[in-house]
Parts: sequence; structure tokens; C-alpha cells
Amino acid sequence: MQFSNFKSWLQNELFLKFINTFSFILSVLTLLATTYDLGFKHLRAEEQQLKDFILTGLFIGVAAILVRHLIFNIRFKLKVKIFDWILCIILLFMILVQVDVLRESLPFMEFFNKMGYVYFAGLLYFVREASVFKFTLKKSYLNPAQLFITSFLGIIILGTGLLMLPKATHEGISFIDALFTSTSAVCVTGLIVVDTGSYFTAFGQSIIVFLIQLGGLGIMTFASYFSYFFRGQSSYENQLMLKDVTNSEKIGEVFSVLKKILYLTIGIELISAFLIFIDLDKSQVSGLSDQIFFSVFHAISAFCNAGFSTLELSFYQPEFRFDYSMHIVIALTFILGGLGFPIMLNIYKYIIYFFKDRYLKLTNSSKRVYSPWALNLNTRIILFTTSILLIGGTLIFFGFEYNHSLQEHSGFGKIVTSFFGAATPRTAGFNTVDYHNLRFSTIMITFLLMWIGASPASTGGGIKTSTFAIATLNFLSLARGKDRVEVYKREVSANSIRRAFAIISLSLVVIGTAIFLIASFDSDKTLLSIAFEAFSAYSTVGLSTGITSALSLPSKLVLIFTMFIGRVSMLTLLIAILRRVRHTNYRYPTDEILIN
Repeated sequence: MQFSNFKSWLQNELFLKFINTFSFILSVLTLLATTYDLGFKHLRAEEQQLKDFILTGLFIGVAAILVRHLIFNIRFKLKVKIFDWILCIILLFMILVQVDVLRESLPFMEFFNKMGYVYFAGLLYFVREASVFKFTLKKSYLNPAQLFITSFLGIIILGTGLLMLPKATHEGISFIDALFTSTSAVCVTGLIVVDTGSYFTAFGQSIIVFLIQLGGLGIMTFASYFSYFFRGQSSYENQLMLKDVTNSEKIGEVFSVLKKILYLTIGIELISAFLIFIDLDKSQVSGLSDQIFFSVFHAISAFCNAGFSTLELSFYQPEFRFDYSMHIVIALTFILGGLGFPIMLNIYKYIIYFFKDRYLKLTNSSKRVYSPWALNLNTRIILFTTSILLIGGTLIFFGFEYNHSLQEHSGFGKIVTSFFGAATPRTAGFNTVDYHNLRFSTIMITFLLMWIGASPASTGGGIKTSTFAIATLNFLSLARGKDRVEVYKREVSANSIRRAFAIISLSLVVIGTAIFLIASFDSDKTLLSIAFEAFSAYSTVGLSTGITSALSLPSKLVLIFTMFIGRVSMLTLLIAILRRVRHTNYRYPTDEILIN
């Protein structure tokens, strides 16, 4: 009887809430202890105390997870049960590895006797508990635009603090340089004030690639997916917000699209990292762990269009300058990242439909289903515009630089380098040539490519390919005397045209302001190099003529704001600041305004 009462007390909802809260706080403390251990230098005794604290936290964490599964009648989904049991096994194994007797009797366990595995297990524990814990913050205080901007600000501030930890750099870093690097990583820009490979330690470089991944996909994407994964539900308000973030057609498809985005990202990055690894000259990067890190770092940086590299001169480094196969892998990776997730998902849908249709046609099946517009209007416009920019940019770069920067390359090398040079300005940021020595005409084309940038809902910046396409179609329609924009037997909505021209106007205002301010603060720099820096910052490209680190403090702050505005877009910033006007039931008389 007493045992029955004790069990019913354990199964009390308040006790469950207590366990959830306690386990979440413990996971936060474990993560903080891990950060403190990684970021600061300690005496041997203090290191052992931190290690004991982390292992104790993980052991209690295992107990908290098991209690929720074995005592409470909670209907966990199968995938959550599998994740939790695997996590418990990993945590217990990390603890058992520390036992000297077991390591001596089982020599293979010595391989896992590294704190890196313990740190990773602690991170998994934190992600699990943070996803389950219910925050009481009322989202009604923040509209989606404000929440989007706040999430980026939060990551930037967190990244700045982490990069300032003593063990993140070899010789320390100032606040402004840490803020600049964090903003550049989160906004997937790639502009740097210190060399990533030599200035930051392995821990510091890991922080940078972590910030790049969060910035490329957005913290809300990760947080929302893991929260839904563990809790199996989400509020209607949250689904409406994510519908805009993921560009889903239906609210019911939000988490399905979110899952596809994450799987697509991880899949492309893993394939890219593998191809980089097998192509890598092992004599250039020594040690298996360093080779793997090099491959993963550049795969993530490329897909997220960040442009960060551990090489001092990026891929213009003498050892990598003629590695054309690696250049092709990197270029294809950032082109895929710059296409945008809706476009890649639509292409995937079209490929499935195409092969299914061909199979049914070959088997003379009567079950063939016609799917009109398997490739939607967005995909058609973006693929066409991207192709024109890539082909046109490659030919122009090849023609202008044939006897200049391409002179040292072979015939095939000239083509690959021209292709890379046409693709990277559209927000990728890697370079295989010295942009300081390019012809003036090539620099002008690079300005245009940087300004246009990548595609909507991608990891890249710029005004976007669709914006440029709509603006072009609009003035062609006006020249032909049409009162509407038509393409592929579809009419472009007036709202899309208004947004396109608003984005173009605001981009020029921001870039012009940045150029004016930097020219005022650093009058010794040439206008061309300043303009190049401003366009690169706004479009989150990361290319530079080499003046970034030499800029004054005010100019660096201007670039920080420019990178941030370029990532979240000025239009989103205005929506977040200005109150949204409710639709009214009246309209004023229409009148024509003199334009030209």
C-alpha cells in the first residue's frame, strides 16, 4: 500500500515538471562547465574537478531520462525512445571509459578516453533537455520579423563571447574583432579582420564553423525541429511563423519541409566533405583529425556560402591554386547552397515525378498521373537566371582575364577558374585569384554579381536572383507597352513586383550609406576598394581587395551593421520596427505620377 502511494506520488505531474526543470538546469550547468573547461586554462587539480562535475552531471542526466521513460506513463514516439536509449548508452559508456580497471582489461576503450567525446555527449544531453523544456515566453510580444532578427542578434552576441575565451585564440582578440568575426560567421559573409587558420585555435575554429551552420540555416530552424522531434507537437502560432521561414505551401507541411531541409543540408555537407577529403593532398594537411576537420569546415562554409577558410589566402594558396577538382567540388557545393531550399525541394520533387512517369510509360501502365507544373514558376525563373549569370559571368571573366590573372593556368584550368570566379561573387566568398590585381572591367562585373547574390530562402545574400529577374521583366514589359509582367504563361503578382523594387531601392540606400561612412572614416582608402568592401558586406559575399583588417574602428562597425542588415534584409528590419497597418475596407482614387 505504501509502495503504491509512493509510486502514485512519483507519477504526479508536479514531480514530472520538477524533473524536467531540474534536468534542463543540470544540462545547462554541464554545458557551461564544458565551455569553461574548453575556453580557459586550468591547473591539473581544477581540470579533474571539472571532469568529475561533467561526468556526474551526465550520470544524473541518464537517471532523469530513464525515470521519465520507466515511471511516468508518457507516450513517447518510437524515434524519441530510440534517441533517448542511444543517448543513455553513450553517456554511460563515456562514464565507464573513465574507470581505469576497465580500460586496462579492454584496450580498445583507451581510444574513447578523450574529453572530446564527453563534451559531445554533454552537448547532446543539452539539446535533448532544451528541446523538451517549455519556455513561458509569450511570442505575442514579438512578430516573426522581430523574432528572426532577435535570434540572429543572440547568436552573434553568444559567438562574440565564445571567441573571446582565452583558449579560442593563440594570443587573444579584441572585442571589436571578435564581434566582427562572429557577425561575419553568423551572417555567412566571410570578411575577416584576422586570419582564421593561424589566429584561432582548433577550439576557436570549431566555434566559427558552429556559428556558420547556425547562421546559414537559422537558430529557429534547429530549435523548432528538435522541439517538435521530442515533444511531437507545436503551437499553431509557431507553425504560422515557420510557414514563412520554410516557405511551405501548407501549414501541415511545415515540419515535413523542416525535416527535409535539415536532411538535405546534412547530406550535401557530408558528401562535399567526403569529396574534399579524398581529393585533399595529405602532405598539405598532416594528421587524420586535421584532414577531417579541414574537409568538414570547408564543406559547411561552402554550403552556407560563408567563404571562411583555414587557408590564409583561401584557395589562392599556392598549394591549392591549381587543385581544380577541389575547386569544382567547392563551387558546386556553394551553388547548391545558393539555390535555396524551396528550389532544391522542388527539383527533387520533379526528379521523382520524372522517373516515376518514365517508368510507368515504359511499363505501359494505366496508372500514369499527369502533374502539371512539377517545376513551379519560382524554380523556372531562378534556374534560368542562375544559369544566365553563371554562363555569362564565366565567359566575361574568361575573356577579360585570359592574358591577365588566368595566364598561369592551363586551358582546362582557365575554364574552371573562370567558372569559380563567376560563381563565388554571388555570396560564396572563396577565391582562386587575387581580387586586388583583377582588371577594372572584371571588378565592375563582380560588383553586379555580388549585388544580385544568391536565390531566395537560401544561405546566400544579395538582392536575390528572383528580384533581379522580376525587375528585368518589369522594364521589358514597360518597354513593350504592357500593363502587367508575364513569364512562362503566368502573370507575376503586383505584390511581388512591389517587394522586388523595395528590396532594390533599400539595398542601394544601405550600400551607399556604408560607402559614404567608410570613405569619411578612412579617407586614405581608394573609393573602389571601399565600394567593393561595402557591396561584399551587404551581399554577405566575403570577397575583399585586402583592406578589411586595415580599416579603422568606426569603419569596422559600419561593416558589422552592413553585414547584419544584408543577412536579415532591410525590408525585414523595417517590418520589425514599423507597426503593421491592418487592411482597411476603403481605397482612395487612383492617380498617375510623373516618372520620366
